[in-house]
Amino acid sequence: MSTLVFGHKNPDTDSVCAAIALADLKKKLGEDVVPAAQGELNPESKFVLDKFGVDAPAVVTSYAGKDVYLVDHSDLAQSPDDLSDANIMGIIDHHKLGDVTTGQPLECWIWPVGCTCTVISSMYNYFDIEIPKDIAGIMLCAILSDTVIFKSATCTDADKKICAQLSEICGESDLDALGIEMFKVKSAVDGTPVRELVLRDYKDFDMSGNGVGCGQLELVDLSIVDGIKADLEKDIRDLKAEKGHHTVLLMLTDIMKEGTELLVASDDETVVEKAFGAAPVDGKVWLPGIMSRKKQIIPDLEKVFG
Repeated sequence: MSTLVFGHKNPDTDSVCAAIALADLKKKLGEDVVPAAQGELNPESKFVLDKFGVDAPAVVTSYAGKDVYLVDHSDLAQSPDDLSDANIMGIIDHHKLGDVTTGQPLECWIWPVGCTCTVISSMYNYFDIEIPKDIAGIMLCAILSDTVIFKSATCTDADKKICAQLSEICGESDLDALGIEMFKVKSAVDGTPVRELVLRDYKDFDMSGNGVGCGQLELVDLSIVDGIKADLEKDIRDLKAEKGHHTVLLMLTDIMKEGTELLVASDDETVVEKAFGAAPVDGKVWLPGIMSRKKQIIPDLEKVFG
């Protein structure tokens, strides 16, 4: 039975491309590993795979009894519900170490960089395995996506160095143009159900026993969602009630203005003011310079709930 490698719930481009790339690397190292995803791919991920002619991983919802590698997460809230019945072989990630535990030693690569694909590219280099052109292309796109074309606070020199290597392999020289092309696809909202937009890049967190959800829409212009903003606000209130959460947030991130309008549904909106120094008005607050959920939103919220 093949080992499965998969990313977090509500898969984004990094979690999808990281799973595909790690499976390729592991196969070349002699392991029988197959990529998987916990849910359907978002438009950006489909665009990236189509651009480089790479097949999408199968959607797998149950992992009990299987050997698995986790990529781009190590939090139980973002893992399959039956992960405790799987055998975790390794974790490759770029987030803080979460609450996933194992009964035996495991392979673990968790680096403070902007993207899991930066880590996996470095693993190819470490094991002296040549990166295929198509895999280089999708990993390059994943890094551009996660680092918001190098604008995010999460971006490091290591991400930029790996991107230079990957762009040479796959022949993509204009990284700004490639990044903008991806974000235009990512920004498209016409005809998409509001709940699908809220969950497009959404993660749940346990903050000292309080359920907190945070989604993000990265947009080339905030005006794209003007016509549906009220619907988005209502939907995060509905989602909060359905999940029984303390707070659900939706980041509307303008990648050109380099800031985020935060939509807030909360039992206590003062947590947002305490975390970011700005009080929501009518359930919304503009946060200049805030681009990263991982580095600029979640850590400050966790301190408040601490």
